[in-house]
Amino acid sequence: MSNPLAIIGRVFLNSLAEIGRLSRFAGVAISHTVTPPIYWRSMLQQMWLIGYNSLPVVGLTALFTGAALAQQIFVGGSRFNAESVVPGVVVIAIVRELGPVLGGLMVAGRVSSAMAAELGTMRVTEQIDALTTLSTDPINYLVVPRLIAAIVTLPLLVLVANTIGVLGGFLIGTERLGLNAGTYLQVTADFLEQSDVVSSLVKAAVFGFIIALMGSYHGYNSRGGAQGVGKATTNAVVSAFILILLANLIITVIVFGGQS
Repeated sequence: MSNPLAIIGRVFLNSLAEIGRLSRFAGVAISHTVTPPIYWRSMLQQMWLIGYNSLPVVGLTALFTGAALAQQIFVGGSRFNAESVVPGVVVIAIVRELGPVLGGLMVAGRVSSAMAAELGTMRVTEQIDALTTLSTDPINYLVVPRLIAAIVTLPLLVLVANTIGVLGGFLIGTERLGLNAGTYLQVTADFLEQSDVVSSLVKAAVFGFIIALMGSYHGYNSRGGAQGVGKATTNAVVSAFILILLANLIITVIVFGGQS
């Protein structure tokens, strides 16, 4: 029977090695973002795939979340005769947390997996090696456009998600819960601060980087044929989810940790 301490040590060392490989890959990718050539056509195509094609799922998620949130806050507030807090709590919860986090998770689910599958297939079919043979840097051609596209488009998606999420709360609040529309909008405007919007967009940009990095890293380094591509796809989504939640916690503590 293996020594339990040896197993723990092996897992720990393997984790450190994986973190090192990921950090090196991220460093190379970041350095290549300012190294010509820049493939603008590929970048615009990735913006379309990541941004526009993700609008339906992100919009519906935000709409349903905002509506459900307003309903739950109203029920909870009614126990303390505080139904008027619904607009303020909804806009803060959506803009600070639920908009960027749920938007990032939904995009990660469809984009990280797609990137890992595409690059993994290119790796196992030796297309990436062919690019190197043709004197084309695979990082510049495959990874950099995805990184930049995700960093640019995620804040725009989250901005849309925040708006739709607040709209969902507004519709439920005014049409079902009997709240006054004018008062709802006024309270929403009073509670929303510039720092809330800025932190939301910063989170979105960080999440975009994580999504593209995880999809590209696991796909680029996949091995073992179809089974390896499937494993890379799963690892890309799971790692993107975990890092998004971790990054959200860190940014939230940094931005709002000192506020009362």
